[in-house]
Amino acid sequence: MSLYDIPLTTLSDEPTSLAAHKGKAILLVNTASQCGLTPQYSGLARLQFAYEAKGFTVIGVPCNQFGGQEPGNADDIQTFCAAGFGVTFPMLEKSEVNGEHRHPLYQELVKTPDADGEAGDIQWNFEKFLISPAGEVVARFRPRTEPEAPEVIAAIEAHLPA
Repeated sequence: MSLYDIPLTTLSDEPTSLAAHKGKAILLVNTASQCGLTPQYSGLARLQFAYEAKGFTVIGVPCNQFGGQEPGNADDIQTFCAAGFGVTFPMLEKSEVNGEHRHPLYQELVKTPDADGEAGDIQWNFEKFLISPAGEVVARFRPRTEPEAPEVIAAIEAHLPA
């Protein structure tokens, strides 16, 4: 199954899929509003602004599995992200990224190893996956890697559509 075929739901409860972004580079990130890493939203918003016109998008996936750090409902999350960090990128519904009820998208994503060759469970909030315009996972960045870190920028720029 292609990543593009996995049914998704937006934060506003609309059906979608990654196919809506086919041909773009996608940085998919599990997010949380009450985490020590939450300020990464600012870097993600800047990436969206800097690269959106070049065929790139960030997609956020709120998750409450790590320390209960995303307790809000969809409206709370949307308001927090827009007002607090100027987030304009798409957000999906709150989902589980680990465990028995892991979302099918994450069932595929966790197969991808990071730079150290480690695949498997999501470590914490703000783990990032770069998906190429062809729909292939091409990089995995662990939570403490800032969105604007040189290795993230280099990977995004290497996978922007021609």
